[in-house]
Amino acid sequence: MKLAQLSVPNRLSDSTSPYLLQHADNPVDWYPWGQEAFDEAKRRDVPIFLSVGYSACHWCHVMAHESFENENVAALLNAGFVNIKVDREELPAVDSLYMQATQAMSGHGGWPMSVWLDHERKPWYAGTYFPATPSHGMPSFTQVVLALGDTWTNERERVGDSANRIMQAIGERGEFVNRDELQLDKDSVFESLRSAVTQLANSFDPINGGFGGAPKFPSPMVLEFLMRFESYLMLNEQDSDLRITEMLTKTFERMARGGIYDQLDGGFARYSVDDGWLVPHFEKMLYDNAQLLSAYTSWYRISGNPLAKKVIEETASFLIEQMQTPEGGFASALDADSFDVKHDESREGAFYVWTMSQLVETLGEPDGKFAAEYFAVTVAGNFEEGTSILTQYQDSNESERIEKIRKKLIAQRNLRERPGRDDKIVASWNGLTIQALVQAGSLLNRQDWIESAEQAADLLLSVHLGGNPDQPNRLVRVSRDGVAGHHAPGVLEDQANVANAFLALAQAQGDKTWLDLAGVLLHDIQTHFVQGQGLVDTADDAPSVIEDQIHRQTDPTDNVTPSGWSGASQAALTYAALTGEVEMFAWAEKLLARLVPIVHDHPRFAGWAAANLVAWLDGPREIAIAASTDSPMANEIPWGTAPGFVYSLVDELPLSEGRSRVNNLDTAYVCRNFVCEAPTTDLEELKKLIGSKRVIS
Repeated sequence: MKLAQLSVPNRLSDSTSPYLLQHADNPVDWYPWGQEAFDEAKRRDVPIFLSVGYSACHWCHVMAHESFENENVAALLNAGFVNIKVDREELPAVDSLYMQATQAMSGHGGWPMSVWLDHERKPWYAGTYFPATPSHGMPSFTQVVLALGDTWTNERERVGDSANRIMQAIGERGEFVNRDELQLDKDSVFESLRSAVTQLANSFDPINGGFGGAPKFPSPMVLEFLMRFESYLMLNEQDSDLRITEMLTKTFERMARGGIYDQLDGGFARYSVDDGWLVPHFEKMLYDNAQLLSAYTSWYRISGNPLAKKVIEETASFLIEQMQTPEGGFASALDADSFDVKHDESREGAFYVWTMSQLVETLGEPDGKFAAEYFAVTVAGNFEEGTSILTQYQDSNESERIEKIRKKLIAQRNLRERPGRDDKIVASWNGLTIQALVQAGSLLNRQDWIESAEQAADLLLSVHLGGNPDQPNRLVRVSRDGVAGHHAPGVLEDQANVANAFLALAQAQGDKTWLDLAGVLLHDIQTHFVQGQGLVDTADDAPSVIEDQIHRQTDPTDNVTPSGWSGASQAALTYAALTGEVEMFAWAEKLLARLVPIVHDHPRFAGWAAANLVAWLDGPREIAIAASTDSPMANEIPWGTAPGFVYSLVDELPLSEGRSRVNNLDTAYVCRNFVCEAPTTDLEELKKLIGSKRVIS
């Protein structure tokens, strides 16, 4: 193979993606995803090398340093391939399709993802991280590149056969949307949810909490399902499931006290590499922190546990102070790596870990030793080279001393080089964050948190919605510095999660504008994201990842975020309950019916689907309060645990139309399944109807 040196800078320098910008100075002649790259591959008759990652990915950085910054490796890639770099967070449909191919070929997936495509964009070879030199039975990246270049040149028929087999396997997943229509039945749904609880209990770690072994991921959607199901049992005067109480208490407490949680400044890391929540993979993702803020809010609502309140306050502050951008949106992630002075290089976790001597140097000997005991820091350390990740497995009654220590340690830590921040705005993840801040702000009476959420919603409205003028009712997925990324059209999860965010604001702020905007997004889903009997992830007026795909991609399972299918079901249920649109409710039921078998068989991958099915069982439970917005009845609403309830506190929302105070008393109007009960002026009766457990002193 003749080596060609790069003669022009690569094409990533104008990207909205911080991840792509990290590669703008590579000697690899990168292209962004687009027709120009595919046309060039055909012109040169070379295959395409597709590299997919994201900015906070540690092993993406490693592979970049080892291979993509290497002049010799770059020369091989430039001579034999057209090279495309994709930020998985910007183009999830691209990532999803080729991740299916990677899993089909290698048996596992992850990032960095390395895929080789033919001229029709069909994958014919795929893997994840390839080392610079052969190790642990893995070939080096150079060996792979040379072998695949030879295969393309000398065994083209083999390439085609491989691509066709992979596409056939991927296509079979698309049949999900074309199966026969299913119907919801309350008894069968309840039994499927009961079965899901049993399966979760069987995979529960009774020592450390959480589900399964290492690496261990937070499961906020599963936890939310368990809380809703327990609340449903209580509202219907059924026996409490003690397994649920154990799963919730153990998991929430162990996560909050472990190294996966930043004990100084709040916020959760992406996952724990061990099964005890001690050693995190240090990147902090927006979607994790948004969903965990929601989950801890729900836990505080049902338990009153002071640890939950602490996590809520610290995580909300982390999101607003460290993740909110000047434009009002929330940045995507904080990197796992930062510069380590001792090693004169960037290392994972360098910003967060401490030694015993550093604590004493910062705090003085008495407080340093006290802090070491409180945060479980030892001379030997619990991480690398005598460093420790802070944990908080014991409580102390010296709260003022601990707070002073915490502030001193934060100030000292802030002198270190901070992890990089991926400051692109992802519509879907901002939707999750808006919902979380509205829920937490309503519960703890923090209007400033709700105002921060509304700032993010305003950015989504002004920059993302209609960012492509040809699609005025569609969101663009990403923006950066207030500029929409037109190359990244919104996908189903963007439309769904932002619709849910607008619905949360409509209820909390009593502003019908947000309700109407949620309807715009939902009707766009009904028009453009439907195929067969279900939903697909990309719109029918957006380009397909592969031009001749028979079925657009669909993945109804919940992963680290709710599937677009689950999110759309949630939004449709809520919107129908708030507006009385019976047809929207019927559509939501059709969507939910397709999720019941997944909940029954794979509950760990259907947490949000299960949570929405509990809401369907319980509701819709519609509450309209005829009283001032600071009345005892209005103040009780955020404490409601009923899984299927929506609410209105103002006349502007349809739910409150024509409803007034009875005998000049604060009055609650309660309807279930679109049938209304007699209005009540009894606060205790309202608490019972919404499942509030708040004790009013």
